[in-house]
Amino acid sequence: MTQIITVTNQKGGVGKTTTAAALVCGLHQRGAKVLGVDLDPQGNLGFNLGLDIGTGSTVFDVFKGTCPIEAAIQSTEYGDVLPSDIMLSAAEVEFTMPRREFLLSDFLTGVRSRYDFIIIDTPPALNVLTVNAYVASDGLIVPMEAEVLSLVGITQLQETIETVRATFNPHLKVLGILINKYNGRLTLSKDILELAQEVAEQLDSQVFQAKIHRGVGVAMAPAHGQTVLTYQPDSRPAQDFQAIIDAVGGDRFVLPKPKKGLKYISKFFN
Repeated sequence: MTQIITVTNQKGGVGKTTTAAALVCGLHQRGAKVLGVDLDPQGNLGFNLGLDIGTGSTVFDVFKGTCPIEAAIQSTEYGDVLPSDIMLSAAEVEFTMPRREFLLSDFLTGVRSRYDFIIIDTPPALNVLTVNAYVASDGLIVPMEAEVLSLVGITQLQETIETVRATFNPHLKVLGILINKYNGRLTLSKDILELAQEVAEQLDSQVFQAKIHRGVGVAMAPAHGQTVLTYQPDSRPAQDFQAIIDAVGGDRFVLPKPKKGLKYISKFFN
């Protein structure tokens, strides 16, 4: 069964695209069939996965009905991608038809059987694009930095999540909060971790045991059209992401043995 996972946080700069790209790449490396969907008008997911941004059709063309989704999907060595560009920033005023919240879900129906996972990257906003992602998804992964304002962004997500559950998608689950740019030696990081665990409980979720540590490779990889998994595969952040991919993949693929105590999230899909 295809699992559709959205990476989301209304605050920018918390590692949404980095996380989405790592999931697409890492799951593809392990033999899964993966589609990355870019719902951010900045178009960075495709860029991170090696696409030449500005060529070919995009998710905006699919939503407008001028291009079939099959023709807009591009293949990379890291997995398939439905790319985006700045034109998608007009979505809020462009798409005003009834059931506009189901645009993405309806279009994915035609291709979802081809994939084991569909990973959706979202903009740093709670708008019609984000709602489309939530309506189409089975679960959400919420990245955050180990700092207070990032935590505030998560608490503001809760109302939107509850609205989508009540109105459009009662099966939507929060798979976990993922802490990025973590430094366990800092008192602030430890304090934020405790607060994040409280927020996770309110969302009936968890804080992922694996935290993504800081590393120069994470910032440098997109300039080479790669994720940190291929740019610096032996780095600490790459190994951290591999632990998250262990959790997402569960036992559906031939995966490395998970770290002791790692909590799989596959149970959320049962």
